[in-house]
Amino acid sequence: MNLIFFDDPEIVINLRPFTFTRPVSDIRMGILTIREKWHLLLNEKRSSNYTEPHLSSKYPMHVEGFNLCINSFLLPNDALLQAIKSLATNQMLFKEDVWLAGIFTDQLQSDFDECNMKPFEVIQYTGEVESFSNTWDIFSLCGKELVKDFKLLTSGRKSQPLSSTNTIIGDPALIFLEPGAKVEASILNTNAGPIYIGADAEIMEGCSVRGPLSLGEHSTLKMSAKIYGPSSFGPYCKIGGEVNNSVFFGYSSKSHDGFLGNSVLGEWCNLGADTNNSNLKNTYAEVKLWHYGKKSFVKTGLQFCGLMMGDHSKSGINTMFNTGTVVGVSANIFGTGFPRNYIPSFSWGGAAGFVPYKLNDAVATAKLVYARRNMVFDEEELNIFKHLFSLEYPG
Repeated sequence: MNLIFFDDPEIVINLRPFTFTRPVSDIRMGILTIREKWHLLLNEKRSSNYTEPHLSSKYPMHVEGFNLCINSFLLPNDALLQAIKSLATNQMLFKEDVWLAGIFTDQLQSDFDECNMKPFEVIQYTGEVESFSNTWDIFSLCGKELVKDFKLLTSGRKSQPLSSTNTIIGDPALIFLEPGAKVEASILNTNAGPIYIGADAEIMEGCSVRGPLSLGEHSTLKMSAKIYGPSSFGPYCKIGGEVNNSVFFGYSSKSHDGFLGNSVLGEWCNLGADTNNSNLKNTYAEVKLWHYGKKSFVKTGLQFCGLMMGDHSKSGINTMFNTGTVVGVSANIFGTGFPRNYIPSFSWGGAAGFVPYKLNDAVATAKLVYARRNMVFDEEELNIFKHLFSLEYPG
């Protein structure tokens, strides 16, 4: 079966700035991305995307034979998995008026406009739908998804041995080390949830960790880091200082002291030494976040909500982020004082004001950052940058 993830346009806008640079299926929810969850559960090794035009070159849609299309904002559970597996060709699965999944053949057009719905038999799903639709859901649902992913990844498998230099509080069976993972002289507490250490990841000496926690492959918790779950760090991250209930998609760093709480960082971000964020207002009032579609701040329903930072954005030393700050793609923030709590993509500056971060300079930095991981900032990445820059600075 050929697997395709469909991005709902409204959800895409809700999840900005993270969906500026990736389809919804590549958002990390728990240990795994949406795509990775479904690959494992459906025993599929590849998939493609029906997503925004500016991402279609990097994430092209592939239509071939019998195509299973899944709404990418869905979080899998057993009942939904069975309902999708039970679908026949030309059947579509709905929850009331929300489209969940469908199977179509390559005889149909390769887009998903209204005319393509007509040949389908509609099946109403009566079970519970688990999904996410806002940026703050990424950290709010992290714990629940992390526990599910831990079971999915470790069931029937044996962890690598844990060094005797560590102190374990809680059930040691809830600590799982992939091959090459290293943990020394740290405190690991599983009373609130499991701790998953990816391949070749390392927890250095003196760290204090409360689950649920996921540390992705080749990632590092620096010495004496204090990590409160639920938190999830994707591959090639470096984490230091104090972190509470936060998600790093991957390839991002907070290597030094400073506090980060109830926050989400995309890829290729870097927080300078002693960067701090507020995750609670002095008034204890509900936090509002910038919404790219409404071009205004919207209520989150949360009392604790910190920083939402898009890919390639960075902060200088001693940067302070106020409660509920949204940073776009490839912004560079520095200087004293609190910058405003919405920072557009390709912004350069801080509390004293911002100027455009020149596209050529932003690209030059991205190329250097990629090269450190032996990766290439190619023409597809460049075209995405050009498109996003034109959204902020048209003409």
